[in-house]
Amino acid sequence: FHAQCLQRRRSPRMDLCHVPATREKGWYLALMAPNVKGPNYAWLDPSRLYCHPQGLQDCVADLLQPFQGDPIDMVASIDAMGFILGAAAAAILRKGFLAIRKAGHLCVQTLTQPYTDYSGREKVMEVRTDAISPGLRILLVDQWVETGGTMRAAIQLVERLGGIVAGRRGGQGTPGAHPWVQRDHHPRTPQWPTPSPLRVPAGVAAICIEDSEGGRWIQEHYKCAHCVPPHLQPRFDRHQ
Repeated sequence: FHAQCLQRRRSPRMDLCHVPATREKGWYLALMAPNVKGPNYAWLDPSRLYCHPQGLQDCVADLLQPFQGDPIDMVASIDAMGFILGAAAAAILRKGFLAIRKAGHLCVQTLTQPYTDYSGREKVMEVRTDAISPGLRILLVDQWVETGGTMRAAIQLVERLGGIVAGRRGGQGTPGAHPWVQRDHHPRTPQWPTPSPLRVPAGVAAICIEDSEGGRWIQEHYKCAHCVPPHLQPRFDRHQ
């Protein structure tokens, strides 16, 4: 896989017209560009595949396939690269799109959540409080889930407002905001809660959900979709 990415990097231009005769799940992953700038950057740049029209279409279709027939009220995505896939998914589903922003970018009332990103940096994200009503079924989309910290924070924001991301399958329960919800820019730092069993799932989708502790936790507790075929998953987990 990595050799394919390196071959793409050596090409002076991307061939936007080339589409393989057999478009198996994940064929477009080789369109991603490898890191050439060192350890301060992610190991791959998925944004290159977004430039390819068929690659982008097939990527979004694969992310949505597991949710066919599921009731979804809204798509939400995480600042910033998640916005690309999330907006595309929302357009296909004909649903609204909610941007979960880095803290300090919204001029309206917000709910904030601190988190640690894949690089170990402490950050804060926020979401507007007027878009999610209790019981709203949310499909959360991001570009990549590595350690799971960013996606966990987004899940917390949705559930603190009473929205449903997904719950333990087969469970019954009533969604609602957690009692420690604070609609301001200075929230308490809660312990990560055990998801309550919810009636109707929406889910979590990303190009890759790595086999990290956080990635496994998300897949164990939430309905998930990703684009990496099983035979490639170990290489993605090792960043090869």
